Amino acid sequence: MLEVISYNLRKNRALCELDALVAEHTPDVLCLQECDVDQLPKRFGELELVEATRGNRLGLSVFASRERFEIVSTDTFPLKKSLHDRIAAPANERLVATRLHDLARDRELLVASFHGAPLTARNALRRKQIATSYDLLASLGPNLPTLMIGDYNYPFFQRHLDRRITARGYSLSASEEGTYQRYKIFRGHYDLATTSGFDVAALTSLPQGTSDHRPILLQASYSPTVVPVLAGAGAA
Repeated sequence: MLEVISYNLRKNRALCELDALVAEHTPDVLCLQECDVDQLPKRFGELELVEATRGNRLGLSVFASRERFEIVSTDTFPLKKSLHDRIAAPANERLVATRLHDLARDRELLVASFHGAPLTARNALRRKQIATSYDLLASLGPNLPTLMIGDYNYPFFQRHLDRRITARGYSLSASEEGTYQRYKIFRGHYDLATTSGFDVAALTSLPQGTSDHRPILLQASYSPTVVPVLAGAGAA
């Protein structure tokens, strides 16, 4: 079983919670959004920093167990900008991806931390960002089991998103409870996971902390047959 926690730290406010969160749930991978990369430690428990954005005001990062994984390659990627990105410049790179060798299962996989454009942008732009991310991930490791988790900023019309994602060979997973709590009118499932080559056993919203997002915990196992994900197979 692979266990991954994703957490939007709300401009780094929830950084102080991560040691306890990792100690309690002992995930194999930790994916962060809205972190201050300069303040990140190199480790949380048994998890080591694998990759992080370099120029973002609202950073992204991936931590992984170095006992379970060997790092094959990592990279950060800019995605198509929204008007908010151009004016406020919160983030240039919205995808952090790492290719890992799972020593426990002797196979490779891709894990990515993703942060979609804010709600001021259209869903069409976020779908474009998601589709581009899939192409970038496929270029890092074609046909590998792939997991992209994070703040998708896509709480409305998810059924339409699900159809587009399914057409790309991915599955969309959301927790039973909403993940964004700050404004009642905008509450919903912002923090999601999309996977290919995995069977998702559970996606759980963890208790609310100091962030306006709740952390999520994904539990998944490798599928017996990995569904190929082809670069350029159409927009999500």
